[in-house]
Amino acid sequence: MIFASLARLPGGWVDNVRLKVENGRISRIETDQQPQASDTRVDTLLPALANLHSHSFQRAMAGMTEYRMAGKDSFWTWRDLMYRFTATLTPEHIEAIAGLVFLEMQEAGYASVGEFHYLHHQPGGVPYDDLGELSARIAAAAATTGIGLTHLPVLYSYGGAGQVPLEAGQARFGNTVDRFNDLVARARVAVANLPADCRVGIAPHSLRATSPDDLTSVLSAHPAGPIHIHIAEQPREVADIKDWLGARPVEWLLANVDVTPDWCLIHATHMTADETADMARSGAVAGLCPVTEANLGDGPFNGPAYLGAGGAFGIGSDSNVLISLTEELRTLEYSQRLRDVARNVMVVGEGSVGDTLYTCAAKGGAQALARGAGEIAVGAMADLTAIDSKAPALCALRRDQLLDGLVFAAKDRVVTDVWSAGRHAVQSGRHIRRDEIIAAYRSAMQSLMASL
Repeated sequence: MIFASLARLPGGWVDNVRLKVENGRISRIETDQQPQASDTRVDTLLPALANLHSHSFQRAMAGMTEYRMAGKDSFWTWRDLMYRFTATLTPEHIEAIAGLVFLEMQEAGYASVGEFHYLHHQPGGVPYDDLGELSARIAAAAATTGIGLTHLPVLYSYGGAGQVPLEAGQARFGNTVDRFNDLVARARVAVANLPADCRVGIAPHSLRATSPDDLTSVLSAHPAGPIHIHIAEQPREVADIKDWLGARPVEWLLANVDVTPDWCLIHATHMTADETADMARSGAVAGLCPVTEANLGDGPFNGPAYLGAGGAFGIGSDSNVLISLTEELRTLEYSQRLRDVARNVMVVGEGSVGDTLYTCAAKGGAQALARGAGEIAVGAMADLTAIDSKAPALCALRRDQLLDGLVFAAKDRVVTDVWSAGRHAVQSGRHIRRDEIIAAYRSAMQSLMASL
């Protein structure tokens, strides 16, 4: 039983709420209650967000790519540095990094993660004896932290649009469709040892890293979601796909594939007005990673038109250069304000921008990871976050302003508790296994730095 002095239910804010969690789901909600001695007591209870897009290993290179080289730095120069970094990572490094990343996500208020996992093989591209070795390491990190994992093995077959051969730096990622199907099977074995809310989806990396025939084959082999794909992140990518396939990435995908609500289109950054409306109508989730998109110079998402067309969205931390739920949401809104030279952009009509951002991202993220969460309701998965409304950044606000305060004025340290399908991993602002996870990460980084 959890008692919250205040809770954000689907109908709005409600005082003195007691809810019961059974088998990872909310089985009962009672309002106008008094706390019982055995209750876990919190101040303000929210539906937890999902972090729908993460490459956990990139967290260890945060801060290593912010030195301007001769010429113009871009996403593509950053990518070359990332490829060189991956050549040094061992399975032990990858597990320790993922453990830290998942801990940081939970302490920031996320209950679950979509791990878009494309680092599959040994340096040089030779598979491990167990093809799913590195997927098993991600699953082990999820087991240690208790986060809700949607594992997304990535199909990465080509080095660029037009079935260009893989570069040396991409060799650890590469698979044919047949070997990818074997890899997914191995990943399912690893994730089967986790709690029942954890699952495996698939992730064709991007149109440039696959082909129409391969995409058709892999979708036929894995018809059930979730299905995630990078799409339209960079202008060069859009131009390359148009030159090859005769249409822009979002345009081509929607015209040639049955894109359903099981899909999540990551970084749908460069879209026309028609693509924006068509994507919203498909029911797919736009996977937005505003901090990484700003860090890499990707450009802003077409937010107002997408919301106006009824589009679903969620947020992720992608490169994990910074893991912060509040920063992702505020950066999303601020990117729109900077582009439009306006305020309070990400809301349809009138209303609270913070409430719109938070509640829409909660629902969209849960949809993208197939978690059956995103709101505090009977039958929903118990993905829950508690915050301290008496914290200095929030204490002067009315209840209807709390999510505005959380998004625009607070830091993640106002998070006090997080449950992932009922697993109470963050208590009093700290992950219950924080010390051992950080010690393992520091040890791994000492080994990694010695090899660079």
